[in-house]
Amino acid sequence: MRLELGMIKINDIQFGAKTEIRGTALTVNAEEVKSLVLADERIAAVELDVARPGESVRIIPVKDVIEPRVKVSGSGSMFPGLIGGVETVGEGRTHVLKGCAVVTTGKIVGFQEGLIDMSGPGAEYTPFSRLVNLTVHCTPVDGIGQHDHEAAIRMAGLKVAAYLGEAGREVEPGEIKVYETLPLPRQWAQYPGLPTVAYVYMLQSQGLLHDTYVYGIDAKKTLPTMIYPTELFDGAIISGNCVSACDKNCTYHHQNSPVIEELYERHGKDFNFVGVVITNENVTLADKERSSSYTAKITEFFGVDAAIISEEGFGNPDADLVMNCNKLEKKGIKTVLITDEYAGRDGGSQSLADSTPLGNACITAGNANETIILPPMLKVIGFPEQANVIAGGWEGSFRPDGSIVAEIQVITGSTNELGFSQLSAKEI
Repeated sequence: MRLELGMIKINDIQFGAKTEIRGTALTVNAEEVKSLVLADERIAAVELDVARPGESVRIIPVKDVIEPRVKVSGSGSMFPGLIGGVETVGEGRTHVLKGCAVVTTGKIVGFQEGLIDMSGPGAEYTPFSRLVNLTVHCTPVDGIGQHDHEAAIRMAGLKVAAYLGEAGREVEPGEIKVYETLPLPRQWAQYPGLPTVAYVYMLQSQGLLHDTYVYGIDAKKTLPTMIYPTELFDGAIISGNCVSACDKNCTYHHQNSPVIEELYERHGKDFNFVGVVITNENVTLADKERSSSYTAKITEFFGVDAAIISEEGFGNPDADLVMNCNKLEKKGIKTVLITDEYAGRDGGSQSLADSTPLGNACITAGNANETIILPPMLKVIGFPEQANVIAGGWEGSFRPDGSIVAEIQVITGSTNELGFSQLSAKEI
C-alpha cells in the first residue's frame, strides 16, 4: 500500500462562524461541534475550550487525544468501523491537521485517566503540551453505566476529530510524506541484501475499560493478525482505554506511531521493513499462550530476521511481552523490547512483573513511579480533585493550594511504550 500524508500546519484554534482553515489557524464553529456530540443521547451536556502551549492550563481527567485527519483519496474513511464504513484504509492520500488535537475530558469513566499540563514541569513529560488542543468536556446522562459512558466519550472524540479534519480536505498541504509497503513477495525482494524486520504491536485488550479497537472490533475478540503499517495512519486502530495515563496509547499515538515512523525512515538503508503484526494482551494464561504462539507463527511467516515488540500497559501484560519474546527468539528471530518500568518511587523494585534471559535487548521508557509536584494552574478544564483517585495519585494528591503531588503515572503519555515521550536515558 502507498499512502501520502499531506501535512497542514495548525498553530492556533479559534471559535468562529465557520469551521475552516485560514493560514495556520483553525476556526471552529462551536455550535456545530456541540450538536454533533449531543446527537448521542448518552451525553447530557458538552463544553468546548482551547488549551494552547505555554498557557497556565491543566486538563484533567483526560480520556483520549486524537489528531484531526481526513481521507482525500483512496478507499475507506477515517476511523473505519466506527465513523465510516469498514473498507480497508491505508492507501491514497490523507490530510493531517498537524499541530493540533482533540482532547476528550469530563466526569471520570474509570480510575486511570490522566492529566495534561500545558506549562510548568508537568508539560515537560507529555508531548501533548506542545499541541493546540480543542477540549471536549462531556457530561453523561444520569445513571449511565461505565461502559456506555466510555463508548459515548470515545465516539464524541472521534466524531469531532473527523469533523475538524474535513476542514483540511481542500487545503493544499505544506508538506507531503509518502509511505509504502509492498505485498510480501515483492517486499522481500526489494532489498535482498538487507536484514528483514517486522514490528510486533501489542494492543491493550484486557477488558474492563482496558480496550483497543481495530476497524471497530474490540481487539480482545480477535486473533493476532498482520496489517499494513499505513493503515494505522488512517485510524484503523483507536484507543478505548481507561488505563494508566503514562503508558496508554491514545488514538494520537496510534496515528503517529514513532516506531513505524522510524522503521520507515530506516527502511532501505539499514533494513527491510516488511510489515506489522498486531497482537492482543489477554487476562487468562490460555489466551496468552494462544496469542503469543499465533504472534510467533505470523512473524515467522513474514520470514524476518528480527522484530521490535512494544508493550502497552504494565503488570499483567508483562507476561504477554515475555511470552512473545521467548517464542520469537526460539524461532531464531532476534527481538528488541520496548516497555516502561514500575520500579518503585526509589527505583529499587523489580521493573517488570515477568522477565526472560532471552530478552537481552530492552528499551525502557522510564519509571512511572517517579514522583513529581505539579504547581497550581490559573485555569483547570475538568475536575482537579480527580488527582486523588487516578492511578499514580492518592488521597491528598490534590492539595489545598491547587497543586498536585503524584507519580508521573498521572501524566498522559509520560512513559509511553512507543517511545512517544520526552524522557530519555543516558549511559552511566
